[in-house]
Amino acid sequence: MKEKILDFIEQGNYVEARKEIISQNVVDIAGLFEEINQQKLLILFRILPKDLSSDVFTHMSSELQQYVIESITDEEAISILEHLFIDDVIDFLEEMPSNVVKRMLRNTNENTRRIINQILNYPEDSAGSIMTIEYADLKKEMTVKEAIQYIKKIGIDKETIDTCYVINSNRILEGVISLRKLILSDNSTLVKDIMDTGVIAINTHDDQEDVANMFKKYDYYVMPIVDKENRLVGIITVDDILDVIDQEATEDLQKMAAMQPSEKEYLKTSNWALAKHRIPWLLILMISASFTGNIITRYESALQSVIILATFIPMLMDTAGNSGSQSSTLIIRGLALGELKTSDILKVLRKELCVSGIVGIILSCANFLRIYFIGKVEILVAVTVSITMFLTVILAKIVGGSLPIIAKKLKLDPAIMAGPLITTIVDAVALIIYFTTATWLLGI
Repeated sequence: MKEKILDFIEQGNYVEARKEIISQNVVDIAGLFEEINQQKLLILFRILPKDLSSDVFTHMSSELQQYVIESITDEEAISILEHLFIDDVIDFLEEMPSNVVKRMLRNTNENTRRIINQILNYPEDSAGSIMTIEYADLKKEMTVKEAIQYIKKIGIDKETIDTCYVINSNRILEGVISLRKLILSDNSTLVKDIMDTGVIAINTHDDQEDVANMFKKYDYYVMPIVDKENRLVGIITVDDILDVIDQEATEDLQKMAAMQPSEKEYLKTSNWALAKHRIPWLLILMISASFTGNIITRYESALQSVIILATFIPMLMDTAGNSGSQSSTLIIRGLALGELKTSDILKVLRKELCVSGIVGIILSCANFLRIYFIGKVEILVAVTVSITMFLTVILAKIVGGSLPIIAKKLKLDPAIMAGPLITTIVDAVALIIYFTTATWLLGI
């Protein structure tokens, strides 16, 4: 089907191409438009039905959205935005340069402009910045019959009507009721008699990552947003939360890999931008690693006395870094999912101490057998390496388990206390333990 549409476009047969395109899913159409020459795309986009073109527009990349908006008239642009839900409009405007935003706001009506400006003024990562105002609200004095008739009247312009929220004359949130419950109830029943008053709401300034955790905890598809006075101002739907989860997970992965977060796709990011995101942390880690070199230099005489000690340094440093990274990854994940709190640090330390003790004993015993019986080194050297291995694993896992929690306590992102940084810290500690143990046991 895709090849057929592309052939029609290459032949300039846009009428047939349009017939084929309108039968496709909007997500697939947006993906197809990414592969078409931009001038031909613009022709096709203009001849699509208005409702369909608006839906396709929301799934385009921000670069393609910008091209389309800058290439069409003000009337065409406003026609697209009028068919979008307000949260999709906000998502679009947040990705656009200021000149495009000003152009859009200049041509919208006063009420829409006020709503857009209000949402854009919320903090970037807050619940208010990703909410939509297209929700179904009911009054508790309504009968079920009146409520269903009202939903039929206003539902066409709402993002979802599966869940309706009950408010009073001051827009104070009082309850929630599902469309399913309304349909299955008697027509004469009052909404207040069947609504759920134990509604869980989100504040406009709550962090979007906390909101995502609430969706996961309560298994909701939509949640209401209220202001400080508990007045209903909007809703957040699960499709927006999926975007948040994807964004936060990507950001954490980038930080764990010692890179500055970037929202652009890899292939669409310039080489300079990619390098710029990586250089700062690499510089910090490179300078930090110089401490490891200073430790080796300090114990240079010990290495010269027992040359074979140098051969075990890479193994000890790698094991230390890997042990610390294992613990930090689990703790960071636990903090992200809300399974762990900063107050759990003592529990984490006790658990990591037990785990590291088991791991340390097994690794050090296996290491001793390998070095002494297969490597044929002196017994004191084998003991030195094995003791270092045991102590290093314990310390690495404790450091890896505690630093992310400490970072969270200090209002920092726990993800920065991951792989590269943990490895740099425990490498230095492993060397100090190694040479201290060797000096004590071997008398050098």
